[in-house]
Amino acid sequence: MQHAPELKRELGLGDLTLFAITCIVGVRWVPAAAHAGPGSLLLWLLAAVLFTAPLAVSVAALCAKYPGTGGLYLWTRGDFGPWHGFLCFWIYWMGIAFWFPSAAMFYMSVGVYTLGPSYAHLADNRAYLIVASLAAVWIALGTNLAGMKIGKWTENAGGAATWLLAAVFIPAALLIFHRRGSATPIRLLPEWNWDTVNFYSTIAYAMTGIEMAGLMGGEIRDPLRTLPRAGGIASAFATLFYCGLTLALILLLPPARISEMNGFAQAAAAASSTLGIWWFAPLTASLVFLTGLGQFGGLGASVSRLPFAVGVDHLLPAAFGKIHPRWRTPYVSILALGGVSSLMLLAIQLGDTARAAYQAMVSLMVIAGFLPFIYIFGSAWKAGCRLSAMCGWSVTALALVCSAAPTAEVHHVWLFEAKLAAGTAAVIGSAWLVYPGQK
Repeated sequence: MQHAPELKRELGLGDLTLFAITCIVGVRWVPAAAHAGPGSLLLWLLAAVLFTAPLAVSVAALCAKYPGTGGLYLWTRGDFGPWHGFLCFWIYWMGIAFWFPSAAMFYMSVGVYTLGPSYAHLADNRAYLIVASLAAVWIALGTNLAGMKIGKWTENAGGAATWLLAAVFIPAALLIFHRRGSATPIRLLPEWNWDTVNFYSTIAYAMTGIEMAGLMGGEIRDPLRTLPRAGGIASAFATLFYCGLTLALILLLPPARISEMNGFAQAAAAASSTLGIWWFAPLTASLVFLTGLGQFGGLGASVSRLPFAVGVDHLLPAAFGKIHPRWRTPYVSILALGGVSSLMLLAIQLGDTARAAYQAMVSLMVIAGFLPFIYIFGSAWKAGCRLSAMCGWSVTALALVCSAAPTAEVHHVWLFEAKLAAGTAAVIGSAWLVYPGQK
């Protein structure tokens, strides 16, 4: 194998912790959790103990075993061979490409809703959503073209905004709770129905992300010490963040009134009205937007290192293995991710926009996102992390099964399942077609 060109080590403990937070925490999952009811609080805790903590242990051990840039690709290739390394990379990369379009539209939509009634019409304006989403994606990825010395500030801003959102929103909800009580009876046992079964996979998916810090191994200062500490801090914060904000939303509004898309807007408007604070809703909008921008940058920067490592191994065109002569970044990989995500953003505007179609896209995203964890925890098993691997495999299997469960909005179940089967087969089949070893 050819040695990868050296990347600059720009990430210290503070940078990597904020980077990991932006990769794990996605505020888009909080309204969906609140809509599912207070039982989501228990699910967040179970996901943290049975999945996020074992994943953090596994990533730290694998980064020590396989230092350098490439993360899950290096681990899988080293333990299972080139084809499996390529397949793991390809499925994971495609899963992130599925993630970008829906996430971009969520953040742009919730932002305008939270700004107030005079802006709410933009959330249904397709031209606005496309332009604003493309701008957000390319601003975040563009800053990383110039290197982590500049690009890390996008992720840092997103991580800081995440902290600030929790620091502002949770006390406001608790203050309103002190004045009038909870809008929702707090029962910690989840409700068992098709909606919640499908949502279990989303809960687990929301707790992934620490593996992305492993993709940056070649750019972390003292990674053997820095990554485990950053992973522990970020994982603990993610758990507190999800539980705290989910609780805040259900204290402010009953679950039936919380939209999965615009729950923050509804809760911010309710808090503004009750507290008489006009600036609360615009502040929430700004913080939600910054968290999204930071997550675009964090995921874009880390995942772009995967094609870079694969290109160095000559399993992709040689351009993917090159770094910019001035900025020392894998610029072709970053541009490729931005281009594919932009095309998918435009593609999902075609045809039906019903909830069932969106749910199929989210389920495909979850399936593509979780399949690589079969390999990751397999490598963790070989690295001696047996308990972590068993916990991780169990949650991964449960998430894959739950993601195939149709929600109440799906009226044509067999069509829904056929889309999932065809989409998953297409992702795996395209890897086989692209992989040069198959030719």
